[in-house]
Amino acid sequence: MPNVKDRAARKEARTAEGASREPHAGHPRESASSAQGHRSRLTERVHETSKLDSHSEEKTLSSSSLEGKGKETMPSDFWDHLKEQLSSVPPDFSCALELLKEVREILLSLLLPRQNRLRSEIEEALDMDFLHQQAERGDLDVTYLSKYILNMMVLLCAPVRDEAVQKLESITDPVRLLRGIFQVLGQMKMDMVNYTIQSLQPPLQEHSIQFERAEFQERLNKEPNLLDHTTKWLTQAAADLTRPSVSCADTRDSSSSPGSSSRDAAAPEPLSSTMVLSQGFLNLLIWDPENEEFPETLLMDRARLQELELQQKQLTILASVMLVASSFSGSVLFGSPQFVDKLKRITKSLVEEFNSRPEETMQTVSEQVTQEIHQGLKSMGLAPLTSDNTASLIAQFQNIAKKENCVRNVIDQRIHLFLKCCFVLGVQRSLLDLPGGLALVEAELAELGQNFVTLTHHNQQVFGPYYTEILKPIISPGQKSKVESV
Repeated sequence: MPNVKDRAARKEARTAEGASREPHAGHPRESASSAQGHRSRLTERVHETSKLDSHSEEKTLSSSSLEGKGKETMPSDFWDHLKEQLSSVPPDFSCALELLKEVREILLSLLLPRQNRLRSEIEEALDMDFLHQQAERGDLDVTYLSKYILNMMVLLCAPVRDEAVQKLESITDPVRLLRGIFQVLGQMKMDMVNYTIQSLQPPLQEHSIQFERAEFQERLNKEPNLLDHTTKWLTQAAADLTRPSVSCADTRDSSSSPGSSSRDAAAPEPLSSTMVLSQGFLNLLIWDPENEEFPETLLMDRARLQELELQQKQLTILASVMLVASSFSGSVLFGSPQFVDKLKRITKSLVEEFNSRPEETMQTVSEQVTQEIHQGLKSMGLAPLTSDNTASLIAQFQNIAKKENCVRNVIDQRIHLFLKCCFVLGVQRSLLDLPGGLALVEAELAELGQNFVTLTHHNQQVFGPYYTEILKPIISPGQKSKVESV
């Protein structure tokens, strides 16, 4: 077994080179509309690719590969059959050979191009022609080959897989060992896929920014009025900021009481490009679907923005329910993470239908959440809610269905403030000091904030130069500032 310390050199960060694909030139007789449609689809594809998630762990497996079968019948049928074959006299190695061939391919796929010595060693040790000859003679040593494969896995696995590989070393049953090897190899292969995506993401994003900007500029050259809606959108955002609003700093002094919202008002700050953009992006989360003057620079992200809007609305209702519930239940019950998590899970599942059926949804929420609070108080030996408190609690839950509900409006405003802070300061810094009433939904806020920042910052990097030119006449010369690149 190789010395574990020797693995460090072999576990250097793997670099992957992405081969860029040029769009097809198309037939000379292709119509202009068809060519434009092709370029539009290509731009959308590049836009989507730049947002690849390196931790999605999605892969497509061939139905003929053992790795693909492993998700379906292999855990039961294959391994039982392998055990029968190896236990027979004389042993039958057909399944073992099929497995070893698959393992050989996975090991080779984990190697970098420069690791020629290891490649040659694996190809020689797992030479399938030679292994077939050994199997025909009946002297194929499956245990020895399994140990060799383990040695290779020790060299090639990421540190996160070290423990799993070490556990395999204590397995003596040959079939269990091969099954464990194949499982961990699948994880190692996914580690490589994720690392490759992660390595490619920065150049992919940079390519996407340049490509999308060039495509938009080409359209703008042909359509001089292409930025009219974008200009109107930013002009409205600047106008919104001239009215008294809440700043990021003010949120630090917020309390969980809706009545404290009057203290959040602050004098308008001097206009800056960053603040105008942040206000503009927030306005898209309350966009009137009947308004067809959607900013041209965000058309490709319109579906994502609608998803963010829905996510933000559901989070507003969830946070409102949690705030009302905690005000009636006391700090002891809501000091239990288990109770809070359970209540959030129940409420989340119920508010998914809020947009289409607000009154019915809140009726169901009021019944189930009140029941959970009663059970929670009882299980912790706390005094139950009085009948008057129960009636008041149910009434406040049901009032959340109304758009003018005070708690709902305050929570909605504070979530918007949080998103604005995320745009300016980043998600992690914004989470350090949450506005009042949002602490119980911190994890959900972090997810929403990250989705918001990812979308808006990419858009800002692509269209920043256009936004700068649009904002020059809107922001006075003394206040003018550059649109920051992220």
